[in-house]
Amino acid sequence: MSEKPFKIFVVEDSEWYNRLLVHTLSLNPDYEIKSFFNGKDFLNSLFESPDIVTLDYRLPDFTGLDILKRIREENTDVQVVLISEQDDIDTVVNLLKMGAYDYISKSEDIKDRLLNTVKNIRNGIGLKREITTLRREVQKKYSFRESILGESTAIKTVYDLIEKALSTNITVIVSGETGTGKELVAKAIHYNSKRKDKSFVTVNVAAIPSELIESELFGHEKGAFTGAVYRRIGRFEEADGGTLFLDEISEMELNLQAKLLRVLQEKEIVRIGSNKPLKTDCRIVVATNKNLKEEVKKGNFREDLFYRLLGLPIDLPPLRDRENDILILARYFIGKFCDENNIPLKRLSVQSQKKLMGYPFPGNVRELKSIVELAATLSANDEIEPSDLVVDRGDPLSEVASDNLTLREYEIKIIKATLKKNNNDIRLAAEKLDIGISTIYRILKEEKE
Repeated sequence: MSEKPFKIFVVEDSEWYNRLLVHTLSLNPDYEIKSFFNGKDFLNSLFESPDIVTLDYRLPDFTGLDILKRIREENTDVQVVLISEQDDIDTVVNLLKMGAYDYISKSEDIKDRLLNTVKNIRNGIGLKREITTLRREVQKKYSFRESILGESTAIKTVYDLIEKALSTNITVIVSGETGTGKELVAKAIHYNSKRKDKSFVTVNVAAIPSELIESELFGHEKGAFTGAVYRRIGRFEEADGGTLFLDEISEMELNLQAKLLRVLQEKEIVRIGSNKPLKTDCRIVVATNKNLKEEVKKGNFREDLFYRLLGLPIDLPPLRDRENDILILARYFIGKFCDENNIPLKRLSVQSQKKLMGYPFPGNVRELKSIVELAATLSANDEIEPSDLVVDRGDPLSEVASDNLTLREYEIKIIKATLKKNNNDIRLAAEKLDIGISTIYRILKEEKE
């Protein structure tokens, strides 16, 4: 499919200036130019949805302000550049407030200014279209029955709860062991809700130093504290109209819990260093791998905040309780890994499937992903054998499965782990890995370089 042409309409009653503008813009072959000498003819063609309109302020039948109002009423995506000899500052400011992108006076440098303005508008429109496309792709990606895979009874219960969360703005608290996919659920809720076109903002409470978390959430004014050299927009403001995901909420300190409670109750924030409250409208989704009710009993979590956050609870089951979902997920991760690394598709042997089904997966889905990706790398042919599945935590090779790495990074780690396991005997390591000694030397040399 060919790219949509970039359409510019020139509305100018002066024949000389009309030709000048059309000629200037036609220097770029990517632009499709159409000119008009009065407002009536232009308005009759507005349905063609131009990207940009260059508009003379004084036309024989309409004023620039009248035309601008009609454009804003019919198509807010059209960018308007006013071109005129009008020098009244108040008029120009009013036009810009009405939605004109820029105002260019009829002067000697009009060509350069016009081309530069059109270039900036086009770049902005391109970025906007790219963002729209990306959002559609993300929404498709997080169609939750496609992103949260499984057929077990436990995961179907999760599906039902996510479905219930989509029709309202109820606060959602997602709980579950580490690696069960809590952020994935939060994204699935956001990108399938009415807020999907707004921002999804993540804050990992445990990953931010306690002295910075308040500024991170609520923002600060310039000079609010040492090092505050500019105003900072907090995550609540960033998520306005969208969703704020507070991960590991149980790690939040008690004094900040009180401030968070107030924000949730009043639906407004105050930046550090300011006295002015700002309204906030964002959906809250929180996640925890701890039992918050138990944390309340221990005095680690405020009881009033607990009940304010409770909303709709979604408890993610550990992978060991998800029946055949282990194999469904394993095949998915293997297929994706092989595709991303341009290696032949691997399949699990019957014995490998039994080994996976018998393993408790303390690291849940995240651990499964790492194990099968490593297995696809270790496998000598198109079938993954039980020996390729490194699940023994006492095995040096199990360290390799702890990260998401590129294929080359996996190779380096596997070689190092195999050398360690075989007392740095390169010949023996080469035999175990079924590769040449020179290959080991070459890969390790490339890493140092």
